Amino acid sequence: MSGQSLLVPGELSPARSVPGNIRRPEYVGKPAPTPYTGPEVQSAETIEAMRIAGRIAAQAMEEAAKLIVPGVTTDELDKVAHAYMCDHGAYPSTLGYRGYPKSLCSSVNEVICHGIPDSTVLRDGDIVNLDVTAYIGGVHGDNNATYLCGDVDEESRLLVERTREALNRAIKAVKPGRQINVIGRVIESYAKRFGYGVVRDFTGHGINSSFHSGLIIPHYDSPHATTVIEPGMTFTIEPMLTLGTHDYDMWDDGWTVVTKDRKRTAQFEHTLVVTDSGAEILTLP
Repeated sequence: MSGQSLLVPGELSPARSVPGNIRRPEYVGKPAPTPYTGPEVQSAETIEAMRIAGRIAAQAMEEAAKLIVPGVTTDELDKVAHAYMCDHGAYPSTLGYRGYPKSLCSSVNEVICHGIPDSTVLRDGDIVNLDVTAYIGGVHGDNNATYLCGDVDEESRLLVERTREALNRAIKAVKPGRQINVIGRVIESYAKRFGYGVVRDFTGHGINSSFHSGLIIPHYDSPHATTVIEPGMTFTIEPMLTLGTHDYDMWDDGWTVVTKDRKRTAQFEHTLVVTDSGAEILTLP
């Protein structure tokens, strides 16, 4: 794999402002969100609102991803996504969530998830995950994808390609009447074909008016994930596959999660609504 040196924390830029007319999620300015107590099956009105939020999140991620070239900082990616969401009347869901300081997560190379955009400069050969969530109309839309920066080695490129395929296979496995654990079973069995690790401690989740509803979507075959899938459920699937172990360390910032062996990792995510026959992706640009 790539011989890139390991990441170190960069410098944070000042907090970005959000126009006062844009509705904030209830958790902004609080240490934690109010626990969600509503249903996992959503109304037609909520689902339609989530289509709008999901589309804005997907488009904001696309706009930021256009800048992924060697020499660009992850903070510049955050700036673009932040501006796109605000310009379209959406609040960047991560900004102020449990104190998170930025409008997207930028996870480079060995960072599994929740990397904080800063002065880190992208290098030729890096792989870069962008995780963008938009809040508008009282609901969230959440998606992420891993991108190639410049000339990326074959091992890393295949990891990215296969992680995207793992998500696609998992989405196809979503059917009413099946248990949630079918999702992780499909992902894990596919990942094992290539000897990849499957991250266990960070999962997909229910999403609606709440950023994280409490519904857990494991990406491995969990015997505890016995919730039956029903039409109208809304949740994310976001497999995180690694070139080595699924174990992790966390930086002192309390957010940035890196593989314990510092090998590379990739992730892809969509927000879905369960239909009568399968699943509809809500985070399409």
